Amino acid sequence: MQVRAWNWQQYARRSTPPGASPGTLAPRTGAQPPRLAYLRYGPGLPLAESRDCDLATLRELAGGPGVLWVDVEGLGDSAVLEAVGALFGLHPLALADVVNLPQRPKAEVYGEQVFIITRMPAATLPLDSEQVSLFLGPGFVITFGEKEGDVFGPLRQRIREGRPALVEGGADHLAYSLIDAIVDAYFPLLESYGEVLEDLEEAILLRPRQELVPRLHHLKRELLNLRRFVWPLRELLAALHRDDIPRIAPATRLYLRDCHDHAVQLMELVESYRDMAASLMDLYLSSVSHRLNEVMKVLTIIATLFMPLSFIAGVYGMNFDTRSPWNLPELSWRLGYLFALALMAAVAIGMLVYFWRKGWFAGGEVRRRR
Repeated sequence: MQVRAWNWQQYARRSTPPGASPGTLAPRTGAQPPRLAYLRYGPGLPLAESRDCDLATLRELAGGPGVLWVDVEGLGDSAVLEAVGALFGLHPLALADVVNLPQRPKAEVYGEQVFIITRMPAATLPLDSEQVSLFLGPGFVITFGEKEGDVFGPLRQRIREGRPALVEGGADHLAYSLIDAIVDAYFPLLESYGEVLEDLEEAILLRPRQELVPRLHHLKRELLNLRRFVWPLRELLAALHRDDIPRIAPATRLYLRDCHDHAVQLMELVESYRDMAASLMDLYLSSVSHRLNEVMKVLTIIATLFMPLSFIAGVYGMNFDTRSPWNLPELSWRLGYLFALALMAAVAIGMLVYFWRKGWFAGGEVRRRR
């Protein structure tokens, strides 16, 4: 599976011009135009839903009975965002954080409202995410996403089915359910990273290649970016279930505590995968070094075998005269050439047997252990 590093620097340039007044909304160039959708439900209320509505419809629903969930997909029109903020009394500073990307996951209290920022990951690799801003107020929840598409489909289905925990839970329980859906979306992504790590480990063990090094570096960068998402998310959930926030009921804090436990598991997985990625780099270097040692061992054995053979061939190649008894008598012997070849073969075989008994070959090591 190919891994492409996620470009964190794509958000490096803030859209708000320097010196602008606090609360100024300046959508980023190329941002999608907002699309409004809503869900209204409650005990004894018929479900009202629309995937594409206008501000006039929201004005009629605001302040009504039950729980109203307004979903804004796209941040490209500041006039629409300001109109939604004025309709539900959203603080201008919080709206500015919705538009000025990226923001660190956090939770802030503005009067009777709670403002929460998280990052929602894509379901598959390569790593991609978008900021999701959530406003929890009296009887309503408003979510702002950078673009169309989210992980809230199963939650919408549970609302349509009239699950008692959601229908009777109130707006704070809906806010918890939205955050829980975002937290759960990280687990399939981490499973994909686990598969990538296993594939890389197998490739390194079987055949360490130079092209694996960029993939390892990209993977380490993406895991570092993923840690930037999960670490503040864990702190955010810890603050939501520990701090005394009047808008969040004690019963909902119990669910938030369970969600915090999931975030802790995510953080542990990310840290373990980062350690695995670092160990894979060490494994690659060790595998390359081991292969180099194997090559050098073979070359050394070959050179060592030819050293005595070269010596014998050199001695017989001096061609001394045979009249002296101290010279080579084999030069005038009929089988002298065959004797020299047999001597070389015996020396080579003897050295190979010696190397094998010393355990310099894999077979010799096995035999010695047995």
